[in-house]
Amino acid sequence: MSTPRWPRILLKLSGEMFAGERDFGFNPPTIKGIASEVASVHSSGVETAIVVGGGNIMRGAIAAESGMDRVAADSIGMLATVQNALALQDALEKLGVDTRVQTAIAMSTLAEPFIRRRAIRHLEKGRVVILAAGTGNPYFSTDTAAVLRALEIKASAVLKATNVDGVYDKDPNKFSDAKRFTELDYRYCIENRLGVMDMTAFTMCEENNLPIVVFNLGDEGNVRRVVFGDEIGTVVRGKRS
Repeated sequence: MSTPRWPRILLKLSGEMFAGERDFGFNPPTIKGIASEVASVHSSGVETAIVVGGGNIMRGAIAAESGMDRVAADSIGMLATVQNALALQDALEKLGVDTRVQTAIAMSTLAEPFIRRRAIRHLEKGRVVILAAGTGNPYFSTDTAAVLRALEIKASAVLKATNVDGVYDKDPNKFSDAKRFTELDYRYCIENRLGVMDMTAFTMCEENNLPIVVFNLGDEGNVRRVVFGDEIGTVVRGKRS
């Protein structure tokens, strides 16, 4: 394609990606690379929103399994996403990309509160909007937050960046004969529990016919390739008539 296939996207980034090869924390060169990917898509005129996770700092569900109160653990996890959002904002602005961070938890000295109409207006003005703190509620994953925000801002697709190159019928790290799907429909994923997203997020996509593209962020230029229609990753959507 010579033109983008979607005018407005929401990119979902897991927190683990901010750590790069490390087990924890930030890897500045990795964050710079993510920012370059986003800047490339943004420069093509695609309105870009991003939801970030916080798993490189804190994963609420795992902390809760270790004995921490789940609400407290999830609250810490939401704050971790804000740290990642600010780090990505810094990297983007060093590349000359006008950026706004909005959070689901009010913290006015660091970022704007999430206001749907304001977020849309930022996108229309050519700003990248980074959406942090999940939904602002415990027990909801950043997958769910990503789909919710995508629907609220009327994004055309959710791009889920991962460390594998799509959705497989079984774990490709364990099985050499694992098969990668190029395209799937929602119902097949649900019936076969393929784990594209958590069930709440995935059901919301199905009910609103919001396509998901699962792809590997590790290959340079892949975000742009997805946006311009290259056949990489796995596209999940409703059955075609």
